[in-house]
Amino acid sequence: MTDPDDDDTTLEDTADRHVYETGTVKLLAERVGAVATLTFNNPEKHNALGREMQIALPHVLDEIRHDRAARVLVLTGAGDRAFVSGADVTEFDEHRTQPADRAAYDRAAAETRRAWADFDKPMIARIRGYCIGGGLLTSLAADIRIASDDSQFAVPAAKLGLGYPLSGVDALTSVVGRSWAAEILFSARRLSADEALRIGLINRVVRADRLDAEVAALAAQIAANAPLTIAAVKASLQEMQRPQDQRDNARLAELVDACFRSDDYREGKRAFAERRPPRFMGR
Repeated sequence: MTDPDDDDTTLEDTADRHVYETGTVKLLAERVGAVATLTFNNPEKHNALGREMQIALPHVLDEIRHDRAARVLVLTGAGDRAFVSGADVTEFDEHRTQPADRAAYDRAAAETRRAWADFDKPMIARIRGYCIGGGLLTSLAADIRIASDDSQFAVPAAKLGLGYPLSGVDALTSVVGRSWAAEILFSARRLSADEALRIGLINRVVRADRLDAEVAALAAQIAANAPLTIAAVKASLQEMQRPQDQRDNARLAELVDACFRSDDYREGKRAFAERRPPRFMGR
């Protein structure tokens, strides 16, 4: 019997396009078929994260999360020079110097972290060029990171005199481990794509001219899989970020049980027996 994994499955209805309202031209979001794309659109500043973008992010992430037609989200930067080059340093005097302004900035950052943490669908970061500081932290919110071979990675906080928050240190450490997180943060040096791959910061490196095709193929493959299974796995990955005694194991067990009760489970078995790609509906 042929394994369904050998089938070249793609999701249909790619003509179905929806544009999400972000409130700013510096953050673009749309869905084509089941794949949503969020683009950091500030290329004249290497897609630096400004306050306008930060304020818009929680709303658009929540909108994509509640769009049942969206099964996977791709994060990317406009142009070919940067994913995100970090926070917009030109805004620091206004938003990150005085205690009251810094408190407001921190509240907005906390709301953005909340939106990333609550996002319950698979995320792929498509990285081309600079992935620096806040950009690197943003990429860590994704489940999977695919980078072009000309990408660069760094956290330059130590060169700017910035205080780096525990949330950022924890996010980096959870991916690359304590020693590599220490070197990245202490040295503030830039890592090549090959070095980032070697330490586990990214999943794969591809030629720049293959980046779009690789990301699109993986996104389509994920989107074509059973949504309830994906949701259960994503929930488990999120719960693993919590201490063991705070994990909602009952909810995770219910999500797994729901897979076995679903029409999709029956469809998966039929498709395997009939040697055809399954058509999952998420129910």
